[in-house]
Amino acid sequence: MLSLVSFTVTKVLEFSKRDITRNVPRTKKMEEKALEVYDVIRSIRDPEKPNTLEELDVVTEKCVEVQDLGDEEYLIIIKFSPTVPHCSLATLIGLCLQVKLQRCLPFKHKVINKQINDKERVAAAMENPNLREIVEQCVLEPDD
Repeated sequence: MLSLVSFTVTKVLEFSKRDITRNVPRTKKMEEKALEVYDVIRSIRDPEKPNTLEELDVVTEKCVEVQDLGDEEYLIIIKFSPTVPHCSLATLIGLCLQVKLQRCLPFKHKVINKQINDKERVAAAMENPNLREIVEQCVLEPDD
């Protein structure tokens, strides 16, 4: 069974005390938001292969869920399945997702994940020239 890694993104700068685990029905607006997020992440390239995460089925439309928390706040959950169990590059893929979302989403967001949520850790990772180059190659759009 492929491991699933969940990344949660919200439109708020500080995390709300609301119950974010409640079941919220998918509305047309939330489906459109999920497609918007998917369109951002689907073109990310795998760190080891020339293929995109979409081409490798690491991410699919079904792996993105958006819930409306009210007051223009959204909970975005992305579950991705690395190509092999116990993929050693899952954290790097997560970093690529975080960077791409940070650059491309039209709203402010917060990533909630023990490794990626640490702004200092992400900043330090992006200061490493080799790692930064890998991430940049992964998030580069095909026409860039």
